[in-house]
Amino acid sequence: MTYCVGLRLNSGLVFMSDTRTNAGVDNFSTTKKMFTWNVPGERTITLMTAGNLATTQALISLLEERSKTVSERNPTILEQPTMFQVARLVGATLKEVIQNSATGGQTGSSKFTASVIVGGQIAGGNPTLFLIYPEGNFIEVTDDTPFFQIGEAKYGKPILVRAYEPDMSFEDAIKLLVVSFDSTIKANLSVGLPLDLQVYETDSFAVSDQPRIETDDAYYQSISQGWGDALRTALMHLPSYKRS
Repeated sequence: MTYCVGLRLNSGLVFMSDTRTNAGVDNFSTTKKMFTWNVPGERTITLMTAGNLATTQALISLLEERSKTVSERNPTILEQPTMFQVARLVGATLKEVIQNSATGGQTGSSKFTASVIVGGQIAGGNPTLFLIYPEGNFIEVTDDTPFFQIGEAKYGKPILVRAYEPDMSFEDAIKLLVVSFDSTIKANLSVGLPLDLQVYETDSFAVSDQPRIETDDAYYQSISQGWGDALRTALMHLPSYKRS
């Protein structure tokens, strides 16, 4: 299992993913799940994956291979005219990988399943996000649904729903995501640090910030401790139940 979030703000996009993979409770490893393609001044595309590791690695390998050699860029995400077309290409590639892996044909419940968040901006369009399903179809972020989650989403969703604002700063959005991930990590052993973070500012066509938050990161530890303390304080200030 994994946990990834793509968040759309008025000022741009924020991406965060964990790096834990597991094949049983005694077999954990660290694997990158966030990948970026950038053509300065023209496009920035970021993709995050969740699901079967062999499937997601094959997806990334195909997208990478088809974007490196100019003469073989057909199809490639580096030449799609819009983010919608990028989402269509990623969805078709994911479906291709799953169908090639599944002996009886692809189904949504297949053990080869995977899901993807793809986001970014291409010159002439606005920054946007898409959630791509194993069947290859997808949905786009909206004002009513301003963020997407894949993987172990349920533990980290409540704080996003309660605290997200479209005009919040990148710094506040990162704080929000750290709380969301900390809540998930504490509730589910299959999600863990380090975390990969990326910030994309509208019309920059460049990645301004792409750090990795390690286990001993001072900011992460302060947010984790501070959020726990704040919750306990808030709970004590709520009115107590009156027993009859």
